[in-house]
Amino acid sequence: MQIKDLGEFAVIDLLKETVTAQRSGPDHGAEFGYRLLVDNGDDAAAWRTGNATELFTTDTMVEGVHFNRKTTPWTDLGWKSLASNISDIAAMGGHPMYALVTLGLPPETDVDHVKELYAGMMQISNTYGVAIVGGDMVRSPVVFITVSLTGVHPDNPMLRTAARAGDEIGVTGYVGSSGAGLRLLLEDTPAPSAAAEYLSESHRRPHPATEQGRLLSKIGVETAMDISDGLADDLSKLCQASGLSARIYADRVPVHPLVKQTFPDDWLDLALNGGEDYQLLFTAQSRLMSEVLPQLPEGSALIGEITEGRAGEVVIVGSDGRETAAAPGGWDHYR
Repeated sequence: MQIKDLGEFAVIDLLKETVTAQRSGPDHGAEFGYRLLVDNGDDAAAWRTGNATELFTTDTMVEGVHFNRKTTPWTDLGWKSLASNISDIAAMGGHPMYALVTLGLPPETDVDHVKELYAGMMQISNTYGVAIVGGDMVRSPVVFITVSLTGVHPDNPMLRTAARAGDEIGVTGYVGSSGAGLRLLLEDTPAPSAAAEYLSESHRRPHPATEQGRLLSKIGVETAMDISDGLADDLSKLCQASGLSARIYADRVPVHPLVKQTFPDDWLDLALNGGEDYQLLFTAQSRLMSEVLPQLPEGSALIGEITEGRAGEVVIVGSDGRETAAAPGGWDHYR
């Protein structure tokens, strides 16, 4: 059966029933004074807010730009379509809350594939406490998914603009694994089964660092952003926002052993430019950094420092001490 056989509104009803039957519940923000007033099925969703900071983000995935059918099965596509938004909320130190989903689908799309897409969405939304509360559907020549997500923070969220010269730079886990997974899938790179499983899973099912983000914010970290376009590129954006520069030490960048094993010549490039790791990049004074790092998971590391200099410039220091400016290599839609 195809979408054109059911029609738009019948498919919307199917998805609404899927969401309301499977989600973990829309009231997980009650402790902050949030109460859902209008759920799926109306022109808009509405919620009452209490004394907290509301967060809101949106992102789109387009077939042929962000994914293709060879590397991303429908269920994994559902997971990833929400992961990028959840990661944005994590970067602020917030709790992800309510999502609106817009689907652009060709009329020939198989309804079973749409069910698989939503199965992945429900898996990640229930894992992270997100409630899907509505959305839209349009005819499109290619598949695209737009997710809008709200979040809440009990106080002041972490920002890109708060870095200071002398801050140390940390990351909450391994980087380069998703980029390595994509290359493995696209190029059919030979790899042992353990490496192939880890790398493909890292690309298809990234895990946003929400707990780490809340921990950082609670301890007192003021500056963070998520690593979506590549470590070097995202650090450059953070520095640009703060009007500063940065130095990264190549031998401190945390890269999983299976990435190094599979791509012995390219692991640093994958770590710096691979993207879609959805770890958090953050800065803090030395005293605070020494308090934070022991509380973070395996793979977290101190990788460099914020410096005075041209806004947005990132320098990579090699193991031999040689310094090179990071070349643009992260994800850019129009590069």
